[in-house]
Order: sequence, then C-alpha cells, then structure tokens
Amino acid sequence: MTKAVQTLCVAIAAVVAMTVPAMAADSPLLAGGAIGAALTIIGAGYGIGRIGSSALESMARQPEVAGNIQTAMIIAAALVEGATFFALIVCIIHGAPPAASN
Repeated sequence: MTKAVQTLCVAIAAVVAMTVPAMAADSPLLAGGAIGAALTIIGAGYGIGRIGSSALESMARQPEVAGNIQTAMIIAAALVEGATFFALIVCIIHGAPPAASN
C-alpha cells in the first residue's frame, strides 16, 4: 500500500472517529457540522506540522538565523490557528440543532 493511500485511510478513520458522538444524536444536522469540524482539525494539524517541519529543517541548514525562523514559524502557526478557530465556529453554528419555537 502506498503512503498516500495509508494517509487517506488514516484521515478517513479520524473523521469517522471524531463524528461518532454527533452521528449518534437524533438530528442529522449535527453530523454535517461534526464532519466539517473534523476536517478542519485534520487540516490545521497537517498545516502546523508542515510549518514546524520546514522551520526545523531550515534551522538545521542555517543555525545562525534560527531566532528569525522561529519567530516566523510562531506567527504562521498562529495565523493557521486563527483560521481554524473561525472554521470551527462556522461548523458549530452550522451543526447546531435549530432552536425550538414556542
């Protein structure tokens, strides 16, 4: 099995595992928000992992600029997390059950 297929299988398993509690609820609307939140978290984890990997590799190649690289890495990771929080809020709002009208 190739690495791409293994990664895809792990990603699908993670999405299913994260959405099981929402899928157990009565409302099908909750499942859409849960799947969106799971994909958001997986994407953010992958992005921050790539940022850290690239930063460590460049620090190893040029140790004299490690401070500047670390600062840029932290800023980039913070921007990714900010976008992730926004996407999670959208998923939570979308996946929330409709309010009961009296």
